[in-house]
This record gives sequence, structure tokens and C-alpha cells, in this order.
Amino acid sequence: MGLLGGQLSGAGVPELVLELNGRTWTLDPSRSYTLGRDPQGDIVLEDARVSWRHATVSFNGRSWVVEDHGSTNGTFAQGQRIHQLEIGSGSAFHLGNATDGPRVNLSGAQAPAAQPQQQPYAAQGANPGWAQQSPPQAGWPPPQQAAPQVPQQQGAGEPHMRQVPGGGAGAPPVYGDRSPTTFHQFSLGRVMRIGRALENELVVSDLQVSRHHAEFHSTPDGRMEIRDLGSHNGTYVNGQPIPKGGSVQLGPTDVVGVGHSTFRIIGDRLEEFVDTGEVSFSARHLTVTVDGGKQILKDVSFGVPEKSLIAVIGPSGSGKSTLLKALTGYRPANQGDVLYDNRNLYKQFAELRQRIGLVPQDDILHKELTVKKALKYAAKLRFPADTTPAERESRIDEVLRELKLDIHKEKKVTSLSGGQRKRVSVALELLTKPSLIFLDEPTSGLDPGMDRDVMQLLRGLADDGRTVLVVTHSVAELAICDKLLVMAPGGAVAYFGPPEEALNFFGYDTWADVFSAFENYRDYDWAGRWKGSQHYQMYAADIDAIAPQSVQMPPMQAMKPPKPQGWMSQFVTLVRRYASVIASDKGFLALTVILPAVLGAVSLLIDSGNSLLPNAVNPKTGRIIPNGTATTVLLILAVGACFAGAANSVRELIKERVIYERERATGLSRSAYLMSKVFVLGVVTLLQGLMVGVIGFASREIPKEGLVLGTATMFELSIPIMALGFTSMMFGLVISSLVKTAEKTMPLLVMFAIIQVVFTGCLFTLNGAVGVNEFSYLMPSRWAVAAAGATLDFNKISPPKDGGGTDPLWEHTVGAWSLDMAALVVLGVICGFFVARFLRRHEPEVMRK
Repeated sequence: MGLLGGQLSGAGVPELVLELNGRTWTLDPSRSYTLGRDPQGDIVLEDARVSWRHATVSFNGRSWVVEDHGSTNGTFAQGQRIHQLEIGSGSAFHLGNATDGPRVNLSGAQAPAAQPQQQPYAAQGANPGWAQQSPPQAGWPPPQQAAPQVPQQQGAGEPHMRQVPGGGAGAPPVYGDRSPTTFHQFSLGRVMRIGRALENELVVSDLQVSRHHAEFHSTPDGRMEIRDLGSHNGTYVNGQPIPKGGSVQLGPTDVVGVGHSTFRIIGDRLEEFVDTGEVSFSARHLTVTVDGGKQILKDVSFGVPEKSLIAVIGPSGSGKSTLLKALTGYRPANQGDVLYDNRNLYKQFAELRQRIGLVPQDDILHKELTVKKALKYAAKLRFPADTTPAERESRIDEVLRELKLDIHKEKKVTSLSGGQRKRVSVALELLTKPSLIFLDEPTSGLDPGMDRDVMQLLRGLADDGRTVLVVTHSVAELAICDKLLVMAPGGAVAYFGPPEEALNFFGYDTWADVFSAFENYRDYDWAGRWKGSQHYQMYAADIDAIAPQSVQMPPMQAMKPPKPQGWMSQFVTLVRRYASVIASDKGFLALTVILPAVLGAVSLLIDSGNSLLPNAVNPKTGRIIPNGTATTVLLILAVGACFAGAANSVRELIKERVIYERERATGLSRSAYLMSKVFVLGVVTLLQGLMVGVIGFASREIPKEGLVLGTATMFELSIPIMALGFTSMMFGLVISSLVKTAEKTMPLLVMFAIIQVVFTGCLFTLNGAVGVNEFSYLMPSRWAVAAAGATLDFNKISPPKDGGGTDPLWEHTVGAWSLDMAALVVLGVICGFFVARFLRRHEPEVMRK
């Protein structure tokens, strides 16, 4: 929207001239004027301290009035913050800061002559001097377009200003040159403490910041240092975390990061920059190469305008998902850089990860929980441990209201529509107030109405002060986006610019025709055509014009990034969440009781004298008659425990893989996550094993005294069954961490259970079978049956038929029983180690480096 300049006012109405940043506007009393960063506003200011729609100047019929619209940093007149103030010729006010914020001067109109209409920078768009892009001629593919000539200057002293993604006209200045949000003076020997609590000298109202986070120290020799106060999310210098409780001396170019704020020392002044969304984001020459040297992303460069909505489309195989992983740091590009506010995302991922939200294609929440409870656990994991429940509750309610989910907060996520579930996933990411949000196929599987609702939601997020980048297959709502990135087959950029100009650029009427052309002409140089076009010169040619932030970067450290919660706090929260998920799943609860009951009851069908003791001695041979009932019963109970334990866990990690990947990137401890699974599933599995054992042994004749627990023989026999279930549950976690889809878990579960049957030692003699016996030591059923067999004295109950030696694992001694149980525990620990290693493969690759 252009500004009206120099219009004549009505008779008797005082004319007013507004002066700002060297430009003037003659205000028309018949309309109001909006001041702020909104490119669609009347007077546009590119200053981090100014809100999107900051204030309005209007004539109320009696006088001119300036009205603040609830701006973040305020409007000030004579040093006082104002909400509404009458203004006139000779008055002035500041936006965003009482002392050095943009100053608006007002005076009476000097001349009635109408002035030329002015356009704010962000509203200029494409220069009318550019020639219109011609559609391709008949005979596809079109010829390579020659690079257009750069338009000459528009007039004396007025050089043409191109729209430069990430910098230049219509974008914020380079990081470090931007005006600070505020600044603070230092005196010699002074200590300035930063934190969320009001008693700090520098209060940062950010839930990512601890109550007492860090301290700036001015030493007697004139040096400055930053000291961490045991903060939860960490204190960063040039993107690298400093040791918890440690300190670092600061140089003149060092940048300190605390939550969403960054600080730098200029002389005796501490400058603060608050990240409220006024950040540039650009990809520069991203190339991803996989095994064999094949490039699946080729020299991708583009700049994202601040606080805008960008859509990424393209046919299958065009590298959209690979690009998303490269942009978020989940899978860094082999070549090229991703710059967040001109800071290298890959090198400073530990700090910048808190500023970026990612909504994967699959829901990143537990569908069995209510909306409010799912967000509550997410907030508990992502916010510092010293955040009070009231603070978390307030932030959750704020996000629910913003996304219009407050009326659904007590509903289970599984009961919501597809569009509403996607809103909940977005709400989870908004908890930490990210400036940049990525979404992968948020409208996949939604009908056209929900598709439109989700895209309008994203449009609203961008309008409210965030940059939103969405990868999508849907082309129905591209018109509401600010920019469109089209990927060609092979992972190259085919177009970047306004969506309304895209079809004309390709020379087709529909996107179906464009995608068909991609398929039919896969070998065509789409990237070359794009780079030789006028649109490239207008929207992407200057992507390398602005140099990244020049600070001294230390080498990549092996230090783990700080976690918002301590290990025990994360473990307790994860256990409570997982227990809530299980308690909410009535079907799973019923199965956990029915399955062991049925498996234990099956063993009752074996009834040969109902005794698990050795049979009488054969009077002719003097040998004990084998009791086949004991081995058969133990075989059935062991198989039941194996199947129940592995079935409990075989899907647990694969079904939560997307949730784990996202939470790991935000600071989740891998070991806390794994141990929460082991603890909850372990308790469930141990109780199931006890049920199987009690049902299988209670009605049978067993020894009156055991090896370890004295007269509690039935419990002693049940312990190996419980331990077998637990170790099988750990094997199930190994399977779940290895497979790529949940469907592959069932064949592996059946195979695991069958192998355990073979190596119990109940079907054939294992001792003495070279190779087979040694391999059986890897099977938990071998050791569990051996431990129970030691208590029952299997060497007497089922002596070798061929007269060979007895099995040492079945010896009726405390030592043999202890060895068997210890082996079960060791197998479980080994499985836990492998699960932890396999989980590492599902974490952002930049964290593994």
C-alpha cells in the first residue's frame, strides 16, 4: 500500500507534515496512517525495536492523535511511555526506545502543492523498469534465457534498489550493524546479572532463560567476562556453550547468547539484541551428496524475507525433504552454509536450535493424551527446571488462544480432525516462541477445506511476526504465500520468487502442466534456465552480497549442549508422560493383563501327575525316570514370557521416532528417554512375568525348598520367568530401534520367539553340541530355563538320554543359579547399550558431529 503524500486537507483542518528517517509525508486528515514494520502499512520502519503494527496517527475531528497499539517496546514522548497523545506542529515522539528509537518529528504543512507519491521500501516489490517475463514459445523445452541487463538508475542521485532476500532494501541490516534493542552502561568493577527474575540487573522476560542465568563482570584491568550461573539452557559465546558455572573472557567481536537475546560489548556499553523475528535466513550453495557420489541437492541458494510465508514445492525426487533437513541442521549439507541472522546454523546449532521450530509430517505428540496434557509435558521438557507451573500454564494457555485451540484443550488428540491435530503440533513448537518455523507436508491427507485452514493458519503465524517455510504438495493455496521455491528433479532450484509470477515464468497455465514438463524433460537444465532469467536477477542474484557475521569461531567442541532439564527431572517427566499414555490406552491395558493370563493358562493343559519333581527310580536300571511334564511346562512358560516381553516393546521406539527426533533436537537426554522406556515397560513386563509364573507353578507340586529363597520356591521359580520377560523386552527395543517401519516388527517378533523355543534346552540336549551350545548362550531363554531348572534340579528330572554328561547350567547349586541370572542381566545391559547406539542414528546429524 503506497503512502498518500501531499494531499490537501479539508478547509479549516490543520495540515501536518510527518518527518522520519529523512523522509516526509503530508498527512491527509480524512484517513489514518499506520506506523510499523508491516510492509503493507503506511509508514514502514525496518527497526527491530518497532512492532509489526506499532502505532497509528490520525485526526479525530478535533486534533491529531498518535495511538500505540500495544507495541512490545512502546511509544515515548518526552521520555514517558504513552498509549494515546494529542500531537501537533513542533511535537515529536520515539518508537521502540525513549532515547535512541526512531524519532518522528511533526510540523505544519509548508506548501499545499501535492508531492509525488512515495512507496515504503518493503512495498516497492518488483521494479517497473524490469521487462515482463515472456512465456516460452511453442516447442518445449524453451531455449536458455539470456541474463537481462540491469536497469539503469531511476534518476539523478536515486539508484534503483533491488529486493535482496536476506539483506538490502526491504530487509533488516546485517547482524551486528542493526540498532540494538536497548543498551546498558558499565562501570569499572561492576557486576550485571542476567535472568528471568525481577531482582536481576538485566531482566530478560523469556522462559528459555533461567531465573538467575549469567553475569557480566567488568574486571579492574578493564576486561569483560561472562560467567554462567548454572543455567539450564546454557550461556553461549559465538554460538558455543560455555561450561556450566564457568566463565569466558570476551573480546570486542564476541557475541553472548542468552535465550532469545544476544549481547555484545562496545566500549563501556552492553548492547542487547532481542530476537523478535527480525532475522534474515538464507541458504547458500547447499549441495548434498550421498554414497556413490550422487547429488540429491545441487547448489541451492535462496534468501527468506523476514516474517513471511514461503512455500517449497516440486515433484517427487526433487529433494524437498533433503532440503528441509539441510535447512534445519538435521542433515547438514556436504557443501554450503545455512545462515540464521548471518550466523552459521551448523556451527552454532547448540544455541540457534532454540530459535527454530520444526513440525514434521507425522504428528509430534502422543495421540492418547488430551491437548492440554500433551502441551504440559512438552513445556515441562523444553523449559528450564526453575520455570514454575504457573509460568508454563500461562504460556500454554496463550498458545492455545492464539491458535484457537482453547475450546479443544480437554479433548484427546486422537479425537481431533486432521487440521486440528496439525494445529496442536504447531502449538507445541510455538511454546518456545521460535522466530523461524519449518513445516513438512502439513496438509498431507487433508481435504481441500482443511488444506485452506492450515495454510491460512500459517499465513497468520507469518503476519504475527514469524518466518514460516512450508514444504507441500498442495498448490491450491500458494497465492497466500509471499515467496515460492520450486525444486526441479535432481534437487536444483527451478524458480524462486512471488507465487503469482511462477506459472508465467514456466509458460504454463496449471501446475499439473509444470510438473508434467519436469517429468518429461528430466535432463533439461532447469537450474540454468532459472539462473539466466530476469527473476533470478530480481530475487536471488544478490544472495552472496552480504557476508556472514565475522566473529572469531572456536573449533567445534566435543562438549554436549546444555539441556533445559537435569537428567533426573527429564526421566521423571518422561516416566509420568509414558505412564499417562499407557493409562489412557484401555486396549493396551487390557492386553497386558489378558496376554500373560492366557499364556500362563496354556501351561495348565499339560497335566501328567501335576508334579514338577523327579519321578521314581527304575528298579531294573537304578536310574530316575524322566519327568517330561517339567520340561514341557517350563518350555511353555518361557516362550510365553519371551513373547509377552518382546511384544510390549517391539513397536515402542519406531512409533515415537518422529517425537524422539524432535525432542532430542530441543535438548532431550537420550539416556533419560531410554531409561524411561526401560523403567515403565520393565515394571509392566515384570508383573506379567510374575503372573505367568504364579499361574504356571501355583497348582503343581514343586520342591518345598529352593536354592536361594528357602521355602518361597514358587517365587524363586517365577524370578527367572520375570527376568526372561524383561530381557526379551530389551531385545524388543533393539528390534524397534533397527526397523524403519512398524510393519516390519511383527515378522521379527515371531522369528525371535521361535528362536527362543529352539534354544531353551528343553527340546534337545544343548550341552556338548559344539557351536550350537555356544550360540545358545546369546539366547535369554537358555539362561532363564537353566535358572529355573537349577531350582528344580533338571539334571535329575531330565537326565541326558544318551548317558552323556549333565548340563553345568542346570546344576542344583546356588552358584549355577546365580550364574544363570547374572547372564540374563548382562544380556539385558548389552541390549540397552545397542539400543542407545541405534537411537543415535535418529538424531540431528549436526549433534552427532
